Amino acid sequence: MTPVRIAGAPISWGVCEVPDWGYQMPAERVLTEMQSLGLAATEFGPDGFLPEDPEAKAAFLDAYGMHAVGGFLPTVLHDPDHDPMSDVDPFIDACLAAGAGVVVLAAATGVEGYDARPVLDELQWKTLLTNLDRIADHATERGVVAAIHPHIGTVVEDADEVQRVLDGSHIGLCIDTGHLAAAGADPVAITLANLPRVKHVHLKDVDSATAARVVAGEVSFADAVAGGMWRVLGQGDVDISAMIAALRTHGYDGWYVLEQDVMFKNGAPAGEGPVADVRASLDFVKAALA
Repeated sequence: MTPVRIAGAPISWGVCEVPDWGYQMPAERVLTEMQSLGLAATEFGPDGFLPEDPEAKAAFLDAYGMHAVGGFLPTVLHDPDHDPMSDVDPFIDACLAAGAGVVVLAAATGVEGYDARPVLDELQWKTLLTNLDRIADHATERGVVAAIHPHIGTVVEDADEVQRVLDGSHIGLCIDTGHLAAAGADPVAITLANLPRVKHVHLKDVDSATAARVVAGEVSFADAVAGGMWRVLGQGDVDISAMIAALRTHGYDGWYVLEQDVMFKNGAPAGEGPVADVRASLDFVKAALA
């Protein structure tokens, strides 16, 4: 089987691009705690978490013995009047400076947060698919890989939308086990049906009952996260072990990024904080690999 490469993600420490998300832990603490767990790689995190300048960003990570694998880039892809390349190119610059290889795209709605989802018309779908192909080709030309990340509250969320993207473009796919399951999809089935397209993986577990309430509009995404919708790996409703086995059996050689979105509404968390949950998730993955 192929070796497994495991990375951390700042969102597991509550660092998020959504305004008013809550207490944002400083990068120094996050990277120190990642390093203490034996992690040597991370996604970038949102703007402002690391220095803006690509070279400074790379140097900051290197000071903590960390390697960047890429990161999450929400950008509007369906608006004919918006060119997403203005977001994509600076992100690729940062990837190249840090030796990172993956641009993880989310099809942003154009409004803040993850609660309002427009229904796209045919022109908007055509624009989205065209932009995905443009970005995929441009990323390849510059030496990195672009992958679409189905995500709750974006315009590519559920299994039908994922399939429309896969059928209508040649963009790579980032499998996020939690977001796909939250939208009612089977992440293992989607993975097995589209193995050549899978370029990046977020391992995430979820309480499906809470996620269903988010999708139905009964509770906001932020409130659900604050209430613990995302779980330690192995403690939710996603078969993480089956996902890892499927990917390894079929030769996936990309990154496995550990994610558990958290929010701290009342300042810095008491005690050890989120590193305890990340440690538990890492232990679960190691056991699944044994």
